Amino acid sequence: MARVLTGIQSSGRQHLGNILGAIRPAIELSKDPKNEAYLFIADLHSLTTIKDGAARKENVLATAAAWLACGLDTDKVVFYRQSDIPEVTEMTWYLNCFTPYPMLANAHSFKDKSENLSDVNAGLFIYPVLMACDILMYDANIVPVGKDQKQHLEMTRDIANSVNRQVGQELLVIPESLISEKVMVIPGTDGRKMSKSYNNYIDVFLPEKQLRKQVMSIVTDSTPLEEPKNPGTCHVFALYSLLANVAQTEAMRQNYVGGNYGYGHAKQALFELIMEEFKEERLRFDALMQNPAEIERLLLAGAEKARPVAYAVLSRLKAAIGF
Repeated sequence: MARVLTGIQSSGRQHLGNILGAIRPAIELSKDPKNEAYLFIADLHSLTTIKDGAARKENVLATAAAWLACGLDTDKVVFYRQSDIPEVTEMTWYLNCFTPYPMLANAHSFKDKSENLSDVNAGLFIYPVLMACDILMYDANIVPVGKDQKQHLEMTRDIANSVNRQVGQELLVIPESLISEKVMVIPGTDGRKMSKSYNNYIDVFLPEKQLRKQVMSIVTDSTPLEEPKNPGTCHVFALYSLLANVAQTEAMRQNYVGGNYGYGHAKQALFELIMEEFKEERLRFDALMQNPAEIERLLLAGAEKARPVAYAVLSRLKAAIGF
């Protein structure tokens, strides 16, 4: 049986891009009886950018609620909050001491902000080491990642190999990345990749009026209503086609090329499709957010399953390096 591990940051509420690109694929992967799934909320990572404690707690609850609302079965996976496993921060220090400075200086997470070093904290710099611990601490065999996270997985492998060479044994499991070519890049309201950092996301769990406002904010060109439009260059159509079935997508395409169909019509159709597609998930999300104690119970139950595994790996490492 392969141990599959994936995490998602709680730097904000989970949007449509997170759901289609990460949450749904991870839940489907966890249903495979050949896999043992570890899924976690990376709240420690969020401290590199979010310093407000109340906001962090709310983000964790909303992130957990999104996973659960989308169908995650906590009886069949180990679902936990990163900060409930204190062993991960201790192991991060040990692995820091095996990680060369140039490796961290070349990490995309650092280089993207290195032009303004006043905005870079030490946590951001060692972010890849904490991520490596998230993986190595559970003897994970397979880590599903997007192409933008491939470098971090390679660094994890390099760090683990360095430790194994130094101690002269296969102490840490070397994980393999799983990069699916089918993973969707979800366009945001401005056409760039949907991201909280770009503030171009669609939060499907918002109240109806707020959700509609986000959908209506999608950037379009100035083609007049009566003229044909190009579905291949329209962000509204791109999002619609990710959720619609074949017949719905073709009908929308014909509307575009036929003319007398405005972007306002297309946005309204997308809004209605989102409301229908996530009808049950929205109800479950709202119910969960009104019962934070239940979310806490499930996260702590998951931590109770995860922590013995983490402790065993940490103990193995400490013994090998003389602690």
